[in-house]
Amino acid sequence: MQVPTTLVSQVDSSIGGKTGVNLPEGKNLVGAFYPPKLILTDPAVLRTLPDREFRGGLAEVIKHSIIADPKMFVYLEKNMAKVLRRDPSSLEYLIPRNAAIKAQVVTKDERESGLREILNFGHTFAHALESATKYRRYQHGEAVAWGMMAAALLAHEIGVCTADYVSRIVTLVRQIGPLPQWPRIPARVLINAMRSDKKTHHGKLRFVLSPRLGQAGSYNDVPLDALERVLHFAPQFLTKSILHKPDAHA
Repeated sequence: MQVPTTLVSQVDSSIGGKTGVNLPEGKNLVGAFYPPKLILTDPAVLRTLPDREFRGGLAEVIKHSIIADPKMFVYLEKNMAKVLRRDPSSLEYLIPRNAAIKAQVVTKDERESGLREILNFGHTFAHALESATKYRRYQHGEAVAWGMMAAALLAHEIGVCTADYVSRIVTLVRQIGPLPQWPRIPARVLINAMRSDKKTHHGKLRFVLSPRLGQAGSYNDVPLDALERVLHFAPQFLTKSILHKPDAHA
């Protein structure tokens, strides 16, 4: 039985039965599938959750809206200030809806052999950022926030989505608040970290990209030069107003 007490767990990680641990070589490379028999979620416990933890959980909420629920994406665009205040009515809408999205996808693909990959939107970049910084700079949701913006830019770079769609994703992600800065790490280091990603197939990188709201899929053979351009320009997504220094322990 699981009793999730963080937002990221209530909307995402408590559902699906996948457990994993990080290795120096990459994120979640050792683990198992062990679905819980029961999940008990109480939004009231989020009242004492640190702001940084709450904002990180919102990244996964945004992810679900991008890949599966345009209506929720629009709701977040209009109501992010209320969500950040942890308005009870907002949480009562968002938590069950996100749990349902995760459950629907996992039910169709429990062991991540196909459809479940869409849940990794933004995660190829995110896992590379986490492993390249030795899991000390970012909370997972913060890395996912960066990863979604980078994935949106990559999708546009290879002609999968429009510039307007990228702008909407970046604008919404920025609303969740400050993020640790993109690391000063060469693109090749991040690309090498991506090669350890579980979606890599026969040495070829694969990315989950979204062509439009409510849709996502895995893309093979993304040109390396397009990826390098994205990694070069990604830091420019940040402005001083959304930067913050990582906590001392990070």
